[in-house]
Amino acid sequence: MRILWVKVGGLWPLESGGRLRSFHILRELARRHQVTVLTTHGPRDDPRGLAEQLPGARVESFPHAAPKHGSARFAGALLRSWLSSEPLDLLKWRVPELRRAVRRSLAEGAADVCVADFLASVPNVRLAGPVPVVLFEHNVEHAIWKRLHDVERRAWRRLPLALEWRKVRRCEGRACAEARLTLAVSEVDRSALRALAAGAQVEAIPTGVDTQFFRSRPGTELSGHLVFTGSMDWYPNEDGVLHFLERAWPQIRAARPHVRFTVVGRNPGERLRHAAAAAGGVTVTGTVDDVRPFVEAAALYIAPLRVGGGTRLKLFEALAMGKAVVATSLAAEGLPITPGRHYVAADQPADFVRAVLDLLDDRQRAAALGAAGRRLVERRYSWPRVTDEVERRLDQAVRESKRQGTVRVA
Repeated sequence: MRILWVKVGGLWPLESGGRLRSFHILRELARRHQVTVLTTHGPRDDPRGLAEQLPGARVESFPHAAPKHGSARFAGALLRSWLSSEPLDLLKWRVPELRRAVRRSLAEGAADVCVADFLASVPNVRLAGPVPVVLFEHNVEHAIWKRLHDVERRAWRRLPLALEWRKVRRCEGRACAEARLTLAVSEVDRSALRALAAGAQVEAIPTGVDTQFFRSRPGTELSGHLVFTGSMDWYPNEDGVLHFLERAWPQIRAARPHVRFTVVGRNPGERLRHAAAAAGGVTVTGTVDDVRPFVEAAALYIAPLRVGGGTRLKLFEALAMGKAVVATSLAAEGLPITPGRHYVAADQPADFVRAVLDLLDDRQRAAALGAAGRRLVERRYSWPRVTDEVERRLDQAVRESKRQGTVRVA
């Protein structure tokens, strides 16, 4: 197949779960097919490094930085959004150069199928054109915005969030309906997107993990250490850690004063840094070259998320490294893992405290959870296996279009 992959917001370095998922699937596809990647890059991204990491693909990247909150560009984009039916989250990713490149590639017959990677890429792709478009939904985007609205207590922020999530829902439903096929990352998301867009063709693919890269060495664990990993400029991650520090960490520290907690991830804000300093026993690393040493050193991996969507690759990485995990039901949502067998579910602060303390005391049970998690991901969720399913779905979209006479396959 000739695959055109369109992604806004950069792909390299691998600093987020979305980038990891897209990159590993792209790398596998580029070994099997003719792949062209059209993407964007911001000031901290490395498009040349991306091309080097995808030697089998043609990569073209356009400079574009989404407006930052509080900037004049952000204010302008917000005003345009208020005057438009489109949400701010899509308007800020309109990239004229990228859109022209996509249109040119499709008009020249250079692709059998086009993948719009994330809903944010949709403003740059004509969904209903002659080449079948597959929408790759890493999240149910409107659900994230609705959850942000639901946990927000400041009235001045609740109103714009209420408008935004409804606009995102409308655009998301339209995109799923117009795309030839939508790929969700879990059966939970698949059901939600099917309900959103009646008649849309939505299929689920599994989440993957690099089981060779993410594996622990024996003897590296430090007693009483907790860890969380994730992009800290992503609000759901910051919100979850702040909530944990406020509602659960004081009780854990009171019961086990020696316990330490490390928060690993890029661009932590001042609010998080201040909260960590005030809490005691907490280290905030900022960007690191490799998260594995921090996860290796942890006795427990925690995921206290209250907001989010899709599936959390960070949990699969922790399981691949044989770590016992304590997570909210939302953090584990959509992953094929069973509470009590692969992780411990805890949704209320008191339950989270109890689960952490119990596993710190019962190292045999913690080891059993970690071993079960490693066996699960190793057996079923390597990236080559996940890409097999993606490949099958892309081929399905091409064959259906060919049958209907809307595209000629070379």
